Amino acid sequence: MTDSKRTILVVNDDGFEARGLEAMVSIAKNFGNVTVVVPDRTRSGMGHAITMNEPLRLTNYKNEGGIAYWRTNGTPVDCVKLGEKVLLRDKKIDLVLSGINHGSNSSVSLIYSGTMAAAIEASFSNMPAIGISVLDYSPDADFNSAVHFGKIIVEKALTNGIPTGICLNVNIPKVSLEEIKGIKVTRQCDGVWHEELEERIDAFGRKYYWLSGYLEHKEFEPDTCEWALHNKFVSVQPVQYDLTAHKYISSFKFLEL
Repeated sequence: MTDSKRTILVVNDDGFEARGLEAMVSIAKNFGNVTVVVPDRTRSGMGHAITMNEPLRLTNYKNEGGIAYWRTNGTPVDCVKLGEKVLLRDKKIDLVLSGINHGSNSSVSLIYSGTMAAAIEASFSNMPAIGISVLDYSPDADFNSAVHFGKIIVEKALTNGIPTGICLNVNIPKVSLEEIKGIKVTRQCDGVWHEELEERIDAFGRKYYWLSGYLEHKEFEPDTCEWALHNKFVSVQPVQYDLTAHKYISSFKFLEL
């Protein structure tokens, strides 16, 4: 399905040295001309942060196989903005691919994710976008399943289209390619991070705090992302940036004057 006229922007939040980036490029180059814009260091957990109080910089650190690779001191969302407004400002971006992320972006992790924030940012500008993550936090994670199913999902999304204002959150279970049972379209499940701030002392005797914790899932219904992943399915979740609790609008009419 390669289309030499199609322009694809690849971004991530794990930085320019992450192995998941090359895995995503291996997907993207099957579908068009690729430009890469990624952070110059790990920017996981940045959510939808943008850089406002310091200048943004771009460095062309590699050109390989007809693909220009750029890194920036900015956030994952900044990467999308720089791709759209600077590097590709004279082109129509046909697809934004974010990832492949080391670690899950299912459940409430979606809210914190720099990977998915970049995809959501693209949807602001009506650019079709897909974020892909694997449930493996290891720097040496196996991306074979993610690449295989990533190609399938991208091709189907390009063929059938992604609605305006929507992006896709794709999560791949940590099992071999042969063990994956298929693809499920899911919804975000309820969950909460139980967090701890461990107090430590630095070399100068000053206190500092290190964030840790674990994610607890509060539901496990068959239509949720976590059910799919625990049952060895790829989870594909349509995501929108409209956070309005529409069904509760009428419940708050008492506030109107």
